[in-house]
Amino acid sequence: MSLENEIDFIQKSESINPSKEYRAKSNVQSFAEYKAIYQQSIENPDQFWGQIADELDWIHREERVSEGAMPEFSFFPGSQINVCQNCVDRHANHPQRRNKVAIYFEGENGERRSFTYLQLYREVQKFSNVLLALGLSKGDVVSVYMQNLPETYVVLLSCLRLGIIYNTVFAGFSPEALRDRIVHSHAKVVICANASYRRGKILNLKETVDAALRDEHPVQHVIVYSRIKDMQVSMDPMRDHDYDELMRCASPVCEAIPLDCNDPGLLIFTSGTSGKPKGIVHAGGGFLLGTYAYSKYQLDLHDEDIYWNTADIGWLTAHIFVLVGGLALGVTTIIYEGAIDYPHQARVYEMIEYYQVNKLFSAPTAYRMLMKYGEDLAKKYDLSSIELLASVGEPLNPEAWHWIYRVVGGNRAVINNTWGQTETGGTPLASLPGATPMKPGSCGVPFFGHRLDVVDQEGHTVPVGTPGFLVIRTPFPALARDVFGDRERYINNYFAPMPGTYFTGDSAVCDQDGQYWVLGRIDDVINVSGHRISTMEMESSLISHEAVMEAAVVAKPDDIKGTVPIAFVSIDTTYTANEELSRALQRKIVADIGSFAKPERIHFVNVMPKTRSGKIIRRMLREIIEEGTVHGDATGLEDSDILVTLIAEVNADSSHHND
Repeated sequence: MSLENEIDFIQKSESINPSKEYRAKSNVQSFAEYKAIYQQSIENPDQFWGQIADELDWIHREERVSEGAMPEFSFFPGSQINVCQNCVDRHANHPQRRNKVAIYFEGENGERRSFTYLQLYREVQKFSNVLLALGLSKGDVVSVYMQNLPETYVVLLSCLRLGIIYNTVFAGFSPEALRDRIVHSHAKVVICANASYRRGKILNLKETVDAALRDEHPVQHVIVYSRIKDMQVSMDPMRDHDYDELMRCASPVCEAIPLDCNDPGLLIFTSGTSGKPKGIVHAGGGFLLGTYAYSKYQLDLHDEDIYWNTADIGWLTAHIFVLVGGLALGVTTIIYEGAIDYPHQARVYEMIEYYQVNKLFSAPTAYRMLMKYGEDLAKKYDLSSIELLASVGEPLNPEAWHWIYRVVGGNRAVINNTWGQTETGGTPLASLPGATPMKPGSCGVPFFGHRLDVVDQEGHTVPVGTPGFLVIRTPFPALARDVFGDRERYINNYFAPMPGTYFTGDSAVCDQDGQYWVLGRIDDVINVSGHRISTMEMESSLISHEAVMEAAVVAKPDDIKGTVPIAFVSIDTTYTANEELSRALQRKIVADIGSFAKPERIHFVNVMPKTRSGKIIRRMLREIIEEGTVHGDATGLEDSDILVTLIAEVNADSSHHND
């Protein structure tokens, strides 16, 4: 079907209501209740955010809730709060929570550890004193190059305690990617693990740090946590420090410092289309307010939950929904080191059964991976504890939605497919699990205090069911406050395209029930001979073929048709990449969508270029088919080594076709 038919599919999409049992214990229990709270929050956003603020601990609080408009806005100006105090201290000092497990840690190698809130409180205060002893203070920047470890959380919470701005770098990025972020942010300290486990391999992280610091840099100290105790790494006696030795000498008492709600709290880099990646700055207090609200209402987190968000700490999702949002709500959370399908394909199910996880948050790519591993594998484990399955990162196609609902969720769990960006610091679109009817493929409804709209090129609201540009018309606490060192880029990228709004760069449709369907980036709609085709729709068709593990579709310029679709496909190892399979996949797209959507070529590849969050970087695929290489920024890759392999595979495939 064409994009027009896809809109028809959206308008006729089925609705599945949450179960009565789930509704009964949800924070919002009906759609009517959601609509009433939402309407009030739009008419009086200060009242809503004031109520959220009432649930947090403040060091000093002014009456003003917000002032200004996009892009110059602030929340609780002049008020003082500390993120770490809200995530750790108030639970550690609570008699019913102090001995509650805050973090269960599971290593890829099978190691298991846990930290109570009281233990976390002690460790965070000790590391805060470590940072102070090295001369760090409010406003300084540190780069954190660590995997999912309890110590990583201790490091980040300590930074938040002292007003030190942290920047996490995915523990797998190349020396060049790490160096770019260190130099650009003027980081005074790098904190790293000596190594990490990834699919059974040992990655020498300290070696990467040393390579990143070979030339001139601003780093004064490197702190090294020995994840693998008997592994020897080089240590510069003038610069490098052992984490455990520093902690042994540190006092376990360190007061949280008062910070203005709008002070910078964290810095996260996103890949740029060209040139260097941009550093997105989030306000510490604003980030806390927003993530606390998102986590409470969209994940419906409660005291008794065992919650697992599979995101790596190098991805902002882990900061939103675990480090800050999850811990601020005092839940028990799981962090996992390594690949979630290693050492065996059922590792996710094994973890759910062992810990009795009731709320799981992962990426659509992970859910599609489970789907490809098959239903029989899931049946070997007790998944009856699961009550909610959330996703973010890419569109969750209806086929995968139905599969996880039936197989993992037992036809009773709530599926919450959300939408957000690094810049939004959370998910402005999501279901309210006990209140919102579920629609497979939908991203749910606008969150309280967020006024979203779908508009045309002039910024006018388009009719219901019409695709357009997704914008947000109201400022909200978790919205990014700057691009580090480049205010002009911040304004030009996000606010100049449509003044008075935050311009998301995504296309979307709002249906007759007020649910939003995000179709993808604006440039992810291909125009072939006048037919507008969503790349998501084509990819969904390919993924539903039993041979296909992953798929990405991009546009290639064509003199006659304007553009033509090119598909990149990774297949199951039990299938053979050949012309017969290529033609079968082309026929499937023709049958599902129409002859105009038939890919000009299907490239079979073993690897896809992905961000740390699991998103396929389609911009790189476009560059490869147009220019035979990648010229734009490549530092956002999860694995920088795959580009050489991918380019060689595509070029060889192209040569074969040309011959």
